[in-house]
Amino acid sequence: MLEQILQKYWGYSVFRPLQKEIIESVLAGNDTLALLPTGGGKSICFQIPALALEGMCLVISPLIALMKDQVEQLQKRDIAAEAIYSGMEWRMIDKVLDEAVNSKLKFLYISPERLKTAMFVERAKRMKISLLAVDEAHCISQWGYDFRPLYLDIAEFRHTIPQVPVIALTATATEIVKRDIQEKLQFNNPNNVFQKSFARENLSYSTFKVEDKERKMLDILQKVAGTAVVYVRNRRKTQEIAEFLQKNGISADYYHAGLSNQWRSNKQDNWLQNRTRVMVATNAFGMGIDKPEVRVVIHWDLPDSLEAYYQEAGRAGRDEKKAYAVALYHAQDLEDLNTRTLLNYPEADFVKTIYQALANYFHLPTGAGEYSSYDFDLAEFQRTFNFTGTQAFYALKLLESEGLIEFNESFHNPAQVMFTLGGRGLYEFQMKHPKAEPIIRVLQRIYGEGIQNHLVNISERSIAHYLQVSDSEIVKQLNRLQDYEVVVYSPVKEKAQITFLSPRYEVANLPLDLAKIEQRKQRDLAKIKAVKHYVEHPHRCRTQLLLEYFGEISDYTCGVCDNCLKKKKAAQTPEAEVGSHTEKISQILTAGALAPRILVQKLQPLPEKEALQIIRQMLDIGLLQYLEDGRLSLS
Repeated sequence: MLEQILQKYWGYSVFRPLQKEIIESVLAGNDTLALLPTGGGKSICFQIPALALEGMCLVISPLIALMKDQVEQLQKRDIAAEAIYSGMEWRMIDKVLDEAVNSKLKFLYISPERLKTAMFVERAKRMKISLLAVDEAHCISQWGYDFRPLYLDIAEFRHTIPQVPVIALTATATEIVKRDIQEKLQFNNPNNVFQKSFARENLSYSTFKVEDKERKMLDILQKVAGTAVVYVRNRRKTQEIAEFLQKNGISADYYHAGLSNQWRSNKQDNWLQNRTRVMVATNAFGMGIDKPEVRVVIHWDLPDSLEAYYQEAGRAGRDEKKAYAVALYHAQDLEDLNTRTLLNYPEADFVKTIYQALANYFHLPTGAGEYSSYDFDLAEFQRTFNFTGTQAFYALKLLESEGLIEFNESFHNPAQVMFTLGGRGLYEFQMKHPKAEPIIRVLQRIYGEGIQNHLVNISERSIAHYLQVSDSEIVKQLNRLQDYEVVVYSPVKEKAQITFLSPRYEVANLPLDLAKIEQRKQRDLAKIKAVKHYVEHPHRCRTQLLLEYFGEISDYTCGVCDNCLKKKKAAQTPEAEVGSHTEKISQILTAGALAPRILVQKLQPLPEKEALQIIRQMLDIGLLQYLEDGRLSLS
């Protein structure tokens, strides 16, 4: 039966490794932890058992973009699915919850803050929930790389559905995080963990300490054909690097969360359809994108954790063909990692100042505003209260990490409509209000019968073009229909969003857990240390280093990372090629590091070309290293 469901909805005849075992565990009623690498097919592990069971699967996810993507994919397969998240109109939320209560949905995706709202909790008691799926499950652990305190509410919610099994899914988790996930979710059978090896045999990991990143990036992209992603931190840098690649004859574009939804959609589509070869992007790009033939992922800037690096690098080679993950860095990058991490933890008094400013900005009285969402312009907010630099941003993110607000830097929600009247009721309304008949007919004609029973995405501009009126007139007419309770309507939203997740506190009573904040800071600094250890290690297999970090102890060596290739080259190099020159160079550098030009001069009468070749070979096998100032020294 499981293969039939897989074939019917996904068109595959066989499961990937571990998928079927995970699904069977869930169907047996076991609480299950599934660890599959990026591109390993995690969503199928809860979607197929949900389709095999009676009732609805409740999916908890912190990522709005990922929720929307999965809902869209399910709907394309004619599977009833909807999502609820901060920023939605309450009428939309109400309608989706009614559909769930009335068994009209097979999947309901929610963000974790919904679990404590009275509106959701009361309806949930009347839903026929057959499975609870917790996506990005590492978020529940304070030792994870993206801790979300709201995930801790999942255990309490489980008490309202005690017989329903839970499946927790993640791509990355250390041993302590795996134990923490099971404990925090109150697993009924501890150690029920299915984990695919973190090793990716087709993926070559490399790190390069370079002074000229542009030249090295260009060299990689010229040598490795096919689609690529270049990850950077800075939005401005995405455009600069894309333009640099274009000037050097490489098809490239840029992507970040500050672009309009239409721009992001067009850029992403061009890349997916191979009209653009290289996407230079912040980490806003890639989540939920299924493009198996990516040949290389280059990290221009180092990420804050090996978990993030493994996920982002893992977007290369999902087709299981040869692919490359390359991290470029120089000495200053390693210092910047620490600096950026410390910026994430501003002083408590400043965080309180930002919270008070938010309350003033939205005219929110004490005790009010729980789960209220507002359009938010960070630049305007900073100007209003004379905040400079990036401190305000980091303070907002800390308030989010404490579960007090949700801060979506980039939010896009398409306009949506659903008729609440049908048949005779809708006919009678049109008789009483003939001016509304044209827009009602256009909605029915463009969006079909589905608009009668489900929320559908609409384009106000398309409707306006059809009726030969302005966009604003269509918005006005749709709002009027909603006032008459003929439709449920939510206009398009593009701005960032701030959602208050609790009633507004007096600043003096703001519940900042300073001890836990300090603990998280030390955790993040430890993760930075692990990133440094990984990129700077001169000898060990990169895959082995990653496996060890995630608690998978193995003597496995990939044979294709930069360190493994150095060892192979050294083993194949005749002794005579390095020969007596190795000893001479070592003797020279024992007295102190030298610039390469000076070292070559000291090797005369050896020809310059031969001297440089010997130096390169000694660098490759780890006998020499470059210092920060560019001089050569013994390793």
